[in-house]
Amino acid sequence: MVSSKIGKTVGVPRGLLRFLVLKMISEKPMSGAEIAKQIETQTGGRWKPSPGSLYPLLAWMLNKGFTKEAPKGIESLKRYTFTAKGSEFLTKQIALGQDFLSKMEFLLPILIGDLQPETSKEKLRVTFELARQLINDFMTLRGSLEVLSQEDIDEIGQALKTCSRSLERIIRESKQMGN
Repeated sequence: MVSSKIGKTVGVPRGLLRFLVLKMISEKPMSGAEIAKQIETQTGGRWKPSPGSLYPLLAWMLNKGFTKEAPKGIESLKRYTFTAKGSEFLTKQIALGQDFLSKMEFLLPILIGDLQPETSKEKLRVTFELARQLINDFMTLRGSLEVLSQEDIDEIGQALKTCSRSLERIIRESKQMGN
């Protein structure tokens, strides 16, 4: 279980931390503290893996040969780097994750908005319908990625960037009004 900033407990799917750590280390050498900080940043502060979860996992990966210790730099932090065996394991983990998503993705549109309190549900009904449509569109796109042109991909990226910036502005303004 993971504590969030609002005092609720959030369940993190089993194996997610292992996958995230493998993915991060595959991209660049990282220390446990750097990994925890990056996960915290990427989740908007809602999840920061505890040292009791993270460091035994790093030791397990090291013992399995998925990672190795990088030479210590100026900061004297123990950083981990990826190995060929780690790359093979990550590839298998990605395949398992893709299989899981393909089996479960049909649930996501159903759940958006349906797990909200009734008072919020009616207030945001139109917004939830648009979010459902966006997720359905993404699932449809996933099946046709090979036919998308670079122009299509750029247009999708621009549309998402615009939407994200608008949402961030609304969140920022609503927080300021709440203070």
